[in-house]
Amino acid sequence: MEAATDFTMWALFARATLIVKFVMIMLVLASIWCWAVIIDKWMQYRKARAEAAVFDRAFWSGEPLDALFDKIGAQPKGQSEKIFAAGMLEWRRSHRQDGGLIAGAQARIDRSMDVAIAKEAGHLQKGLPVLATVGSTAPFVGLFGTVWGIMNAFIEIAEQQNTSLAVVAPGIAEALLATGLGLLAAIPAVIFYNKLSADSDRIVSGYEAFADEFATILSRQLDS
Repeated sequence: MEAATDFTMWALFARATLIVKFVMIMLVLASIWCWAVIIDKWMQYRKARAEAAVFDRAFWSGEPLDALFDKIGAQPKGQSEKIFAAGMLEWRRSHRQDGGLIAGAQARIDRSMDVAIAKEAGHLQKGLPVLATVGSTAPFVGLFGTVWGIMNAFIEIAEQQNTSLAVVAPGIAEALLATGLGLLAAIPAVIFYNKLSADSDRIVSGYEAFADEFATILSRQLDS
């Protein structure tokens, strides 16, 4: 009586051809990379939302803007604070020694905050292209491994001249494992790419809304 064929994932991997093994390893590494990005972005976005909430309370607490700026400094660590600091720094630079304002102050303040927002948006979105790339390519990489594995399975069948299920099943199972790993890497990557992209857009929209409100406050002071 023939020994039962081992169909565990490790056994399927061990019996696969070198190219299929390479495809499987690449997909597993891609999946690990995606989860590392997902966890990092989740922690970063959580910290950014908490920081924005704390700063928002401080900004609308009624404390004078100059006093708030002196407290956080010209190079703060928080994202919202950096946008505020960029506007306040340009506001102070726009004053002449006699106390008057240099022409075009409002436009320069707006540009300074826009640049700060763009930098923070780039930082928030860093790593998301990895999820998009894995999500779009992993199924095809897995399919390549499957096609290659099935091709070798049929070659083995032809060499043995035996089409029984005991001969066909192991090779097909090994090949299909590559597709399974491709989907295992791609599905979470696509789901979390969409989720994290939406979260990033909401955070950036909050920064833009704050910049508009802050610019309106400074505009009133300019007009007065």
